[in-house]
Amino acid sequence: MVETIRGKTLAQWYQELPLLQTICETEETLWINTKQQAFASVAASLPLTDADMTEASDRLQRFAPYIAKVFADTQAQAGLIESPLLEIPSMAASLSSFWGLNLKGKLLLKCDNQLPISGSIKARGGIYEVLKHAETLAIENQLLRPEDDYSCLDNAACKQLFSEHSIVVGSTGNLGLSIGIISAQLGFQVLVHMSADAKSWKKQMLRDKGVQVVEHEQDYSVAVEQGRLAAQSRPKCHFIDDENSTDLFLGYSVAALRLKTQLDQQGISVDQQHPLFVYLPCGVGGGPGGVAFGLKQVLGDHVHCFFAEPTHSPCMLLGMYTGLHDQVSVQDFAIDNKTCADGLAVGRPSAFVGRIMVSLLDGIFTISDDNLYRMVALIKDSEGINLEPSATAGLAGIGWLAQKNASYLNQHQLADKMHNACHIAWATGGNMVPAEEQAKYYQTGLELLPIQK
Repeated sequence: MVETIRGKTLAQWYQELPLLQTICETEETLWINTKQQAFASVAASLPLTDADMTEASDRLQRFAPYIAKVFADTQAQAGLIESPLLEIPSMAASLSSFWGLNLKGKLLLKCDNQLPISGSIKARGGIYEVLKHAETLAIENQLLRPEDDYSCLDNAACKQLFSEHSIVVGSTGNLGLSIGIISAQLGFQVLVHMSADAKSWKKQMLRDKGVQVVEHEQDYSVAVEQGRLAAQSRPKCHFIDDENSTDLFLGYSVAALRLKTQLDQQGISVDQQHPLFVYLPCGVGGGPGGVAFGLKQVLGDHVHCFFAEPTHSPCMLLGMYTGLHDQVSVQDFAIDNKTCADGLAVGRPSAFVGRIMVSLLDGIFTISDDNLYRMVALIKDSEGINLEPSATAGLAGIGWLAQKNASYLNQHQLADKMHNACHIAWATGGNMVPAEEQAKYYQTGLELLPIQK
């Protein structure tokens, strides 16, 4: 470790920010964001609005006929890329036993592990940004009008146009999958820079679809940096910047509008007497940030959003807690950024997302790799659901809230309302995982059980 970090010794950091020692020792912890404010007081100061989110939703609706035409697994939903919202009472019981607590409220799983096309939350933001770029090119070249049936994009003229352009992205895996699959389908040349922790099967799946995969021995930040440099040297190239993209962010935010509809359909109220808690696995921050932004737009202060990060990759926690955002990495504090949760293996957070979340996010908790594996086994045994380790991170949120969060609940006058609460763990991926790989995750978790927190 360097002697000083941003001009301060580690001892000085610990004295100024006591929770840092727990973070640096890679122990599980919960951080409450003391800068979070009432949504109505900050909405006007945010760089994006509900109108931006609605525009993104409308664009996805325009593309629905095209999506339904070229991806058969979306036809049942008429081309909308959406996932179920399932109550998981058996998992709630398992978690009560795991935590040794009587957990209150209803627990649901937002099954983005079942999203069509690429099987993860990245199908929201990644696919949206590629579609927006394709729409812009097609309109500029007079091959499309906004009032057209967008299924017309599946023709030789459009594919020829797109084949003259390229898409470049850096990824730990799932974002690269979503962008590679949709870009190749449209006809773009695609270049995905993958970090060392990206799974081999994800790289092979992309190559099988004609995507050029560039492997790096370093972590996510290097993959993004190299992707950005590669894009600068290519003509007619669009770089998808996972660290700073507003289009990715807005694509994710549309999930909030869809979730509100699902809650209404299931008769789940969200109001002062019926709080909603949402737990979102976090890597660089775009996916969970976009969803949290959207949820605050739709449900205001009645929704409480928490990010979940691996103990060895707590980049957003470090960035927000220190106030340094992307000016600090986990490696600066000698945290190795090595985790089984490949989708969350990010050392430096998005500055764009972190700064938006300063006034919106309620908190962040961390979870160990062992507990990620345990969650894989628990939800498989209790509900028959397969998730990859990174997708289980949010499941621990209900336990943190119950045992460690009395001050937060009291501050928000929620302590006497928890029996009415609804908790949603956002499952971010898993359905594309090969069966043998999924079996290894499960077996590892099974061998680590039983254990009680």
